[in-house]
Amino acid sequence: MGRERNEDGMDDVLAALRRAPFRLHRPSALKTPFVFASPHSGRAYPKSFVAQSRLSFNTLRRSEDAFIEELFLPVAEMGAPLIAASFPRAYLDVNRAPAEFDAAMFEGPLPFAVDQASPRVSAGLGVIPRIVREGAEIYRQKLSAEEASDRLAVFYRPYHDALAQLAHETKALYATAVVVDCHSMPSAAAVPDIVLGDRYGVSASPVLTRAAEEAFAAQGFSVARNVPYAGGYTTQLHGRPGRGCHALQIEINRALYMDEDAITPAPSFTNFAGRLAASLRMLLALDPAILVPRGLRHAAE
Repeated sequence: MGRERNEDGMDDVLAALRRAPFRLHRPSALKTPFVFASPHSGRAYPKSFVAQSRLSFNTLRRSEDAFIEELFLPVAEMGAPLIAASFPRAYLDVNRAPAEFDAAMFEGPLPFAVDQASPRVSAGLGVIPRIVREGAEIYRQKLSAEEASDRLAVFYRPYHDALAQLAHETKALYATAVVVDCHSMPSAAAVPDIVLGDRYGVSASPVLTRAAEEAFAAQGFSVARNVPYAGGYTTQLHGRPGRGCHALQIEINRALYMDEDAITPAPSFTNFAGRLAASLRMLLALDPAILVPRGLRHAAE
């Protein structure tokens, strides 16, 4: 299968995604070192992609972090930018390293190095996923190697370049930057309301993780750290606390605000959104100076 071009005018969804692979919500004024990202809330499904799939449209959406962009949008009014992928996770997952491709999904060799040893690739959850939640195979047949390169160039790299630029701009102003990667998780009896992932203390200062924990607990949420989600590629890429760059992943239990089967807002949505906004407002009130390592703090002064 070749690249999913719109040259014949058949796939207007894909054409729009190629023009704008992400949405960037900038505040009127930057008031905080926090930068928010929603990599999995995209809900524009290319018609050509749906045709490639053996799954129903609703099943394809099982991997989507539905409504996360909307829930975190208030941070822009609080002075923090929010970037959100427009394309769906089932089509391309930007919370994976660029080499995490399953070569067996493609016709012929891929024109770049791949990490076949990655446990995420083995599980079918690489940059171009092989499955959606619960193990359902996405594609009817193999994809072309050209399509892998195209999705990297048109969607993956622009998203990461934009996020890196936001972090760079923020750090230049505050001598620190905090990338918050925003996600939702399937509900289960053993899953708390919120899971904070700091890669077991590697990607964020303990002060930051503790402040986030306290902010959510203040609104009555149950909070866990790193189990079962410690953070993905985004936290690994941006989390350098010793350099003043922090990265924290937030996973929210979907049962708090949505009907997971119908993928629609639950009656509790508005109330939950208000509690979430209050938690985020408390977190963003954190003094940026305490996130700057001592050596960098003196340099900034």
